Amino acid sequence: MAKQTDKIGEKAAETTTALNPIIGVRPGDLMKSFGVVMAHAARQPGPFAKHFADYGKDLYQIVRGKSEIAPDKKDRRFQDPTWQHNPVYKYSLQSWLAMRDGLGGWIEDSGASEADQIRARFILDLIADSLAPTNTLAGNPAALKRMYETGGLSLVKGLKNAYHDMRHNGGMPSQVDSRPFKVGENLATTPGAVVFKNEMLELIQYKPTVEKVFETPLMVIPPQINKFYANDLSPDKSVVLFLLSQGIQVFAVSWRNPQKEHAHWGLENYVESLIDASEAVLKITKQKKLNVSGACSGGITMASYLSELAATKRDIVNCYTLQVCILDPQKDDSEVGLFSSDAAIEAARRHSRKKGILAGDELSKSFAWLRPNDLIWNYVVNNYLLGNDPPPFDILFWNNDSTNLPAQLHSDYLDIFGDKRFVEPGNVDFMGNKIDLTKVKQDAFMVAAITDHITPWLACYRNNHLFGGKIEFTLSNCGHIQALLNPPGNPKATYFSNPDLPETPEEWMAGAKSEQGSWWPRWVEWLGERSGEMKPAPKSLGAKAYPPIVKAPGEYVFG
Repeated sequence: MAKQTDKIGEKAAETTTALNPIIGVRPGDLMKSFGVVMAHAARQPGPFAKHFADYGKDLYQIVRGKSEIAPDKKDRRFQDPTWQHNPVYKYSLQSWLAMRDGLGGWIEDSGASEADQIRARFILDLIADSLAPTNTLAGNPAALKRMYETGGLSLVKGLKNAYHDMRHNGGMPSQVDSRPFKVGENLATTPGAVVFKNEMLELIQYKPTVEKVFETPLMVIPPQINKFYANDLSPDKSVVLFLLSQGIQVFAVSWRNPQKEHAHWGLENYVESLIDASEAVLKITKQKKLNVSGACSGGITMASYLSELAATKRDIVNCYTLQVCILDPQKDDSEVGLFSSDAAIEAARRHSRKKGILAGDELSKSFAWLRPNDLIWNYVVNNYLLGNDPPPFDILFWNNDSTNLPAQLHSDYLDIFGDKRFVEPGNVDFMGNKIDLTKVKQDAFMVAAITDHITPWLACYRNNHLFGGKIEFTLSNCGHIQALLNPPGNPKATYFSNPDLPETPEEWMAGAKSEQGSWWPRWVEWLGERSGEMKPAPKSLGAKAYPPIVKAPGEYVFG
């Protein structure tokens, strides 16, 4: 059972809520799309009648025991042999599958536009998945077996778990057993110190682990919606520790968790803070240039920072890395994006302005209902029906350690949808200058993830044609966060590479080569070529003007 629980945690980690917070989705928009399909169906009753009749035929074959309808072999919900051998459970499963398939076929024949069909299918999938027989005690043979085996104690434990979630988790099933984890003790443990601090960020310098290091340091810019220590999660997954082992001097930004009084903090303020941190890095390392790396919404911040440096002719960045980030968001990038109407975006803006912040836990709960199988129903079954504790999974612990977004920053991110600031050079004012990524001439290393539904790789690929420098694009075989936490040694890890950057991602993939292993070694090789000469590692952290303030992981991480 522990193995099954681990799989639940791994699947949930693939649907992490560490996303670009630029999507506004309203329940009314969901229902409106559903209503459009219903209206088409009312005007064209033929397709509905046809699929209803087909559903009746399926039920007839199911009752006779002649139906061949079966779930996807990868669907973990129906792996218990009872679903195949018990006639009652097999009937329940096949009836549910027939209903779901019938609804899908009806939508295809509804006559609605493709976009409305996608929206309606999304809604009906949510409804169908909520009605899955596995979500109830009577309909879940594994839960009934557990109840029998434990003499009912599994139900008692499940009720306790449900009561705990009602009191402490807003009624949502807990995704992670947080008890084994403590930041600074078994997470974010790489030695270092805060060497610069302002109102918005702490800058952490990590202690070198090798005798010689590259001259040019690297500053890591994390997303603002989650804590920075995804880069230093645990020793076996730590990006920071790997970079240090390869002789890279690593500095990491740790953003402060903003509260209502920080509602006015916007993208310009964050970029100003990054510039201040950059100057501290250069003075500490006695270098004229640094390298930078940004992921997800941190990549949006980094792109704004690079544009500002180019506009003011401050040549302090030697190269940059952009990971799982979309700079040219379009509503058809994902099915969720199709619900992001202008009205929904403005409603999201008004909501955060009224509260002063976009609360991280609120965003996580909203997103969970858009991925209910992985983020809700799996845990209803595991925690309540089976009476198990949620998995003690480090990525999920980090994912649940969310932060707030100040209202102004949230508004700035929402603006990117409409003003196309990174796509149309010179049209948007920012910090007294025009945003123009074509003036960013440095070399870049870009990373996307092939199964990423948060920042789909087809959308990430568009970034390649926004900048003015030479770019290397790499595609990992994982999802959003697993693509980043991709240490060497995983036998399943692969990535795709192609030195050419044709116009479309499909053309790129057609010419791409599959590479075995993690992309980290290739990144470090690329980074090393742009990090200057080797020199003796510094014997102490900070500098006279920037003495260590507090040990890593700092203080803001606990806010």
